[in-house]
Amino acid sequence: MTKLFAALIASLFAVSTAFAASHAGAPMAGASGAKAEAKAEKKEAKAEKKEAKAEAKAEKKEAKADAKAAKKEDAKK
Repeated sequence: MTKLFAALIASLFAVSTAFAASHAGAPMAGASGAKAEAKAEKKEAKAEKKEAKAEAKAEKKEAKADAKAAKKEDAKK
């Protein structure tokens, strides 16, 4: 969850920086390499999102296994 929040904050910071640069008379995005940087950040955010999703899936699977084990324990009693 914290990784997802960090990715969101990083993307918001990148957007605000790009917005400020475009309004400060900076060169065009293609000329300054901002386009490549934005693409890399987008790719990183996507990878972090995928990792968070896999982590959540693993936690859900573990919780399900724990519940199943607890149910077995109750059945033995």
